[in-house]
Amino acid sequence: MAGLLIGRDRELKEIDRCLKSEQSEFVIVYGRRRVGKTFLVDECFKGHYDFSYVGGHNITQKKQLRNFAKALKKYANLPKQPKFADWSEAFDALEEYLESLQTNDKKVIFIDEMPWIDTPQSDFVEEFETFWNGWAARQRDILLIASGSATSWMIDNLVDNQGGLHCRITSSIYLRPFTLAEAEQYVRAKKCTWDRYQIMQAYMIIGGVPFYWSLLDLKQSLVQNVDRLFFQRNAVLNIEFDELFNALFKHADKYITVAKLLSNHKEGLTRTQVGEMADLEGKMLTQVLKNLERCDFVIKYNQLGNKVKDAIYRLSDFYTLFYFKYIEANNAFDEQWWSRNFQTHSVEVWQGQTFELICMLHTDAIKKKLGISGISTNIASWRYKPKDSHEKGAQIDMVIERSDRIINLCEIKFAIGKYQIKNTYAEYMGDRAELFRTKTNTTYSIVQTIITTFGLVDNMHNHIIGQEVNMNDLFA
Repeated sequence: MAGLLIGRDRELKEIDRCLKSEQSEFVIVYGRRRVGKTFLVDECFKGHYDFSYVGGHNITQKKQLRNFAKALKKYANLPKQPKFADWSEAFDALEEYLESLQTNDKKVIFIDEMPWIDTPQSDFVEEFETFWNGWAARQRDILLIASGSATSWMIDNLVDNQGGLHCRITSSIYLRPFTLAEAEQYVRAKKCTWDRYQIMQAYMIIGGVPFYWSLLDLKQSLVQNVDRLFFQRNAVLNIEFDELFNALFKHADKYITVAKLLSNHKEGLTRTQVGEMADLEGKMLTQVLKNLERCDFVIKYNQLGNKVKDAIYRLSDFYTLFYFKYIEANNAFDEQWWSRNFQTHSVEVWQGQTFELICMLHTDAIKKKLGISGISTNIASWRYKPKDSHEKGAQIDMVIERSDRIINLCEIKFAIGKYQIKNTYAEYMGDRAELFRTKTNTTYSIVQTIITTFGLVDNMHNHIIGQEVNMNDLFA
């Protein structure tokens, strides 16, 4: 099987299980663009397939079929490239070739970028259903792996298929971006000497997308890399944005509108607010939000005590957030913009907001530090808007409500050194905890919890903190 792959042990084991099973297996591998789906499968099999085909983006059915025929000629060692009028003929020919193979091992088929193959009026899905149900599933020696970045297509047409492929998938592998720990493992494997603070800063900009990490020149500083990859003319990650949404979604403009809207509201918006501000409603609004969530561009979380319909949507793709914040607005085309501005107060404020998002996406690591990994929890936010001028409002970005009748009220603070709790802030935290107890009527014990980059300055006000988490803990 595979050589070194960062953070994909569970996925490798699942593919290996399917390879060794005594029945035909239909495996789908899906996830955000650039997350490493093709790399995972290629590393598993070192590129050795009995048949492999990659769908072409924005090409006609005729060209798709021609490319399919070209691939079949190669693998079947045919003297002449066949011609197919439709997908029925193409799959018939594939079936005939696979039947001719004399082997005791699984016959491995890899169809990559399957959503791109499904051109309008092509009947691709219907003919693929016939191929799988009518022949492949009845064998015992077929391992078919289908992959695609258009996550919404993969789910609608394969996972949630209500036709001939309903419940036919034997294994579904969703590939998520790297965590901080996996990003660190990646750079350490490359002999990088960056400390965790630099790694976290890189994560704030490119998130956990493996392809983006592969573009880094780890002999340079992060600042130099950002200028090269984002701000120089025709920089790779400057151009990437135009391709990203168009490759993933039909009606990409609607998805970009919602993503940009959410980027301007770091605290997030409810479904109703998104619909009103983006001029979307009904089925289209539901589809856009659901697909953005499916592709790891948006996270959805509840407000404690509120109805599910009041859930908050927040843009969670770091690359997209950075693009809207600094690339799209860089009209002067300053090729060293980041070198000149990375230490400004504006960037520090942005880092603070982004650190909050990192914490929200690493709740497993936070729970581990708090010693509650095995305890059932509900992780939410909480807001209280005062009803009159005599009341105070409050917002808590992360509330961990635990089944052991304890609530961690988490305060997230980004700082370039140890964070100092001053008297006024200690009073604020105490008042906020009391307001939370009063307005929620909770009977649970409340533990004030702080999450910082480098920990706390030791002083007399730290007694208000019950538990502490720092940047190193997020790498767990």
